[in-house]
Amino acid sequence: MPSIDDVPDAAPDIYRGRFESCFREHYPRLLAFTMRRVSGREAAEEVVADIYAVAWRRRDHIPDRPLPWLYAIAANVIADQYRSTRRRHDLGLRLAHEARVEETGSDPAESLALRDAFAVAFARLTEPEREVLRLVAWDGLDVREAARVLGCSQGAFRVRLHRARRKLARHLDAPRPLDREGQAAMPRPAEEAR
Repeated sequence: MPSIDDVPDAAPDIYRGRFESCFREHYPRLLAFTMRRVSGREAAEEVVADIYAVAWRRRDHIPDRPLPWLYAIAANVIADQYRSTRRRHDLGLRLAHEARVEETGSDPAESLALRDAFAVAFARLTEPEREVLRLVAWDGLDVREAARVLGCSQGAFRVRLHRARRKLARHLDAPRPLDREGQAAMPRPAEEAR
């Protein structure tokens, strides 16, 4: 049986340096991007690890400006995790309904969020509308980069951004809708993670 020393050297990985540079350069911004979309630093770090696992597998495709490419991967990873969380959440709701378990009051964090008009207005937007605003306002991408993250044309992104801003402004001026118990309607935490 040949020893490890007898095995010829494998071809050098010419893309490894590019991946390592991408990791060092963009990890902090990617972590910040992710932390604004999932709850908790630990969950965000897990998402970023998954993003870089994908980037490692596709290291021969890393573009010259990798941040929008990484954001697109991040959006896909978060969407996959959201779908998984949503399925577990829906199963839990169904089981609770079948067992006729009643909810025991509201979360204090939700009460605080209800006091913040912007948070309420932002939450009333659809996830695609929120994502458009996050990419520009929080992540600092220009129209070209943000369009690349979403996989659409720059013109389509501009239209989405305009509509999202206009709808947010309308929600800021409108009263909050009430649910059956007289509390302001807010998205469930799983919806906010989308």
